[in-house]
Amino acid sequence: MAATRVVVDIPGERQYDVRIGEDILKDLGAKLAPVLEVQPPSRILVISDSNVAPLYLETCKQGLATLGCPVSDITVPAGEEAKCVEVIGEVWSAMAALGLARDSVVVALGGGVVGDLAGFAGATYMRGVRVVQVPTTLLSMVDSSVGGKTGINLDAGKNLVGTFLQPSYVCASTDVLATLDEREWACGCAEIAKSALIDSDDFFFWLVENAPLLAERQPDVVREAIARSVVFKAGVVAQDKTESRGVRECLNYGHTLGHAIETLAGYGTYSHGAAVAEGMRFAARLGQTLAGTPLELVEAQDALLDQLGLSVLDWKAPAEDILNAMKRDKKARQGAVRFVLPADVGAWELVSVDDDTILEHLRLYFGE
Repeated sequence: MAATRVVVDIPGERQYDVRIGEDILKDLGAKLAPVLEVQPPSRILVISDSNVAPLYLETCKQGLATLGCPVSDITVPAGEEAKCVEVIGEVWSAMAALGLARDSVVVALGGGVVGDLAGFAGATYMRGVRVVQVPTTLLSMVDSSVGGKTGINLDAGKNLVGTFLQPSYVCASTDVLATLDEREWACGCAEIAKSALIDSDDFFFWLVENAPLLAERQPDVVREAIARSVVFKAGVVAQDKTESRGVRECLNYGHTLGHAIETLAGYGTYSHGAAVAEGMRFAARLGQTLAGTPLELVEAQDALLDQLGLSVLDWKAPAEDILNAMKRDKKARQGAVRFVLPADVGAWELVSVDDDTILEHLRLYFGE
């Protein structure tokens, strides 16, 4: 079956392709050649992690070899902990030691952590070199590889240091998803569910109907889910590429509580998707009070998340600690915590919520 092609066209940026299909990693160089022909690279650097590199690094490098320039690689530790100041410093030093120039290309081969880290390295080294995203998890295919967000974490919170750099190309080779465990698969499903609920009735009810097949990894459904998610995100980013107009903030649905859970529980304790799913459950209930979210939508979302393997987390923390973590998040403004709340499927509101209301709902939700 031919690969699916989604074009991301953002005002003020060069448009780029997201290619979705099986066994397309080996053709990466051939597909990149016309993208890079205006300024052929003097060197390509593949950044991967210790989990992904043994599986796909050689295939990726062989595919890139057709471009006729040296291909080097760096492997960073696997896991969210790699998105830190120490590791990015080591990556910058390695890039300099390899002699990367402004015409070089960085290829991010891995999940969201590698995509964010390598993207940030490419965006900042010599004030910016071209970046190609090769996502290897469902989460990174449907979310982080598209849209240009890059960044690293600080002890104070997730993704507090970063910038925007749109990739030159995205290669989503779905055959690599076969190596994902159930935790990582469900993690990606959470972002698909988020996109579907925020996007439209068409996407949401398609997902409700096909949730069992997506959970079972039926190939056609997987490809369709990825394509729908990419089209949704590309449309949002085209309206608000740097999250400065309020439109792109819809992509943070579920993330306000989700990021707080990740910070307080410790990065990696729960997958990003599991934390976001918990945040979606909470936001929908908060929305009942503040945005008129119908009870039927709360129940339909709960049922969908359950079907996708995203059950309620066995986790809690003092409401005051959760609120403080939320206030440190980059989405807060002037000390106020803001939530994306669903008024209905395809309709959302960005609401600043006062501390007392948040504490009340956190205590109710977590049973304090």
